[in-house]
Amino acid sequence: MTGLNPGTVLTVTLNPSVDRALEVDALIRGEVLRAADSHIDPGGKGVNVSRALLANGIRSTAVVPAGGAEGEQLVDLLKGEGVDMLAVPITGRTRSNITLAEPDGTVTKINEAGPTLSDTEFAQVSDAVLAAAGTADWVVICGSLPPGPTVAAFTDLCERLVKSGVRLAVDSSGPALLAGVAAGAALVKPNREELAEATGTGLVTLGDVIRACGRLREAGAGTVLASLGAEGAVLVDAAGVIAGVSPVSVPRSTVGAGDALLAGFLAAGASGEAALVEGLAWGAAAVSLPGSRMPRPQDLDRTSIRLDREPDPNRPLRRD
Repeated sequence: MTGLNPGTVLTVTLNPSVDRALEVDALIRGEVLRAADSHIDPGGKGVNVSRALLANGIRSTAVVPAGGAEGEQLVDLLKGEGVDMLAVPITGRTRSNITLAEPDGTVTKINEAGPTLSDTEFAQVSDAVLAAAGTADWVVICGSLPPGPTVAAFTDLCERLVKSGVRLAVDSSGPALLAGVAAGAALVKPNREELAEATGTGLVTLGDVIRACGRLREAGAGTVLASLGAEGAVLVDAAGVIAGVSPVSVPRSTVGAGDALLAGFLAAGASGEAALVEGLAWGAAAVSLPGSRMPRPQDLDRTSIRLDREPDPNRPLRRD
């Protein structure tokens, strides 16, 4: 199944977190609520990609800036799960995020902004990434930019990685996503909102999504994998367009689902139908698990996934 060898993926999470997920019967503002269950997991999009790969027997290395007691907790959580990592010390405190999950699959997430990275600290993180990239097939930069680093500094990191010959994947938003596209990232994975923001277009139909993905390819991205939540994903690359859906009968948490989708896509070679099927299977499995748990092989169901190589461009998307 896998198109990767152990150790070929380097994930970069510039704004990682410690994630606490609480399951509640109903979210009622102003009331005292009792959690039915709770989980504490290492968080951040790149961290989740590494965790998902490891859960399926594929080792990777996660680069994370870490500071304060929460930074120590993040490192301990990653060590506890057996994730290989490069932790770059920073003076700020690693952020904590809270997720409230209701039985019908509704998720309310409260994210801290995260610590400010000084120019020196961002340079240290960049140096660690560039040094480790020499033995990687993929460098996967995920998540939001923390306060501090400029878009120019992030763009420089992306350009240096691409020039080094490594395949770069970017899963971010706003200027960071566009910087990855302009640098020539081999793969970008925006969600619906990020794709709309990046292209300045409303995404009402599947055709709108396909055209927006095409615009990112024209701007420099090699492959665009657009995640559409419950409506699956769209893959646009040099070979054409494939749309896919992966129904989930009992959704529990959407946190980390897009990260699992990306991890599965990479695990199956990051190209074509087989990779899209794997990504959709991993993403759907993540939605069926609590908190930000990453799916294991026994959680995956590829039989329910439906692909369409000639998707109807007029198919309306659900309203947000």
